[in-house]
Amino acid sequence: MSLQKLDGPLQGHADDRLARQVARLESRLRHDPDLSFQAAAFVDGRLVLDVVGGPHLAADSLMVPYSSSKVTIGWTVALLVERGDLDLDAPVRDLWPEFVGGGKEHATVRQLLSHQVGIPDADPQLQWHEMLCHHTAAERLAATTPWWRPGSAFGYHGITIGNLADELVFRATGRTLHEVYEADIREPLGLDVYLGLPEALDGRRAPTLPMVPPLGDYPPVDYMPMRSVVFGPRPGPAVDLANDEASWRFGHPAASATATARGLAELMAAMATGVDGNDPVVSAKTVAEVGQQQVRGYDEVLAQEDRAHAIIFQKQSRQLHWGGARSFGHDGAAGAVACLDPDTGVAFGYTIARGPWPGGADPRAIELAREIGEIAW
Repeated sequence: MSLQKLDGPLQGHADDRLARQVARLESRLRHDPDLSFQAAAFVDGRLVLDVVGGPHLAADSLMVPYSSSKVTIGWTVALLVERGDLDLDAPVRDLWPEFVGGGKEHATVRQLLSHQVGIPDADPQLQWHEMLCHHTAAERLAATTPWWRPGSAFGYHGITIGNLADELVFRATGRTLHEVYEADIREPLGLDVYLGLPEALDGRRAPTLPMVPPLGDYPPVDYMPMRSVVFGPRPGPAVDLANDEASWRFGHPAASATATARGLAELMAAMATGVDGNDPVVSAKTVAEVGQQQVRGYDEVLAQEDRAHAIIFQKQSRQLHWGGARSFGHDGAAGAVACLDPDTGVAFGYTIARGPWPGGADPRAIELAREIGEIAW
């Protein structure tokens, strides 16, 4: 694979076989002077794309990718499954005896890690200071009666999946999820994906800019009572997950890691395919196990059809058609994407300073990831 240096509106390096995609990205930058993004991709562990464009980001800018942060949970869980430290089919209560009540005593680790246990929030509602903590939110969630019987439905545990997984990892290993991820994944691999940004890197942090809604009238919002609780205002002081230091300094694994696009792509590649000839961190069997679809259909929290989850990771869908049937990853509320297709070997990462309205994965990123996988490498 031959990488060419790019000196136009798009800076960085790209394989010659991505000439059409590079031209399209450059055209978008010329027509939208505010557009700022990073994009990176590996194919079977070899870098084929590492680019940045626009006025708001540099090549090494670190951003909060919102829910694309969840890939740190997914791969930490994968590592523990690989080592035999976590049994996906064991009852959660075997590791976490306080996790009982309302059917939770029958819930499995697999159900907890695929948004099926019915506790996308606690009762009463969690405050941010409780969620930006290793144990407080988890303790309250363990004492909460689920909104639905675990296993009877699924709904996006947008923030609490991070607190639940953190506690589960702690009960299995005696270390927090942050500690396992840092010591066993991030630091050995030298990845630019942090759960808690070190002060020495503050100068590289770039803020997430607000999305700009279109002019005109908006269609009426559907009645979504669960979504309003999970994603609406919380009691206590408000926190901007992307831009408040309390959030990115803690590094909530479900929502406020700090990363570059290359860091996200390299994490996906290093774990599953290996990078630059190195062995992958986990086996193909474990990749298949955590990437296997667990649920698909109606999401009780988001009130949306055709949502699908593997173990932590999202599966491809109409909104996330980033690869083939075995592909998985996670998007972020402000446009970020991190995904992997085990069949094509493509690992992809994307960050954007100001995501397109109304949020979720930037469709331009999904298109790029899918097209990279369609090339005969």
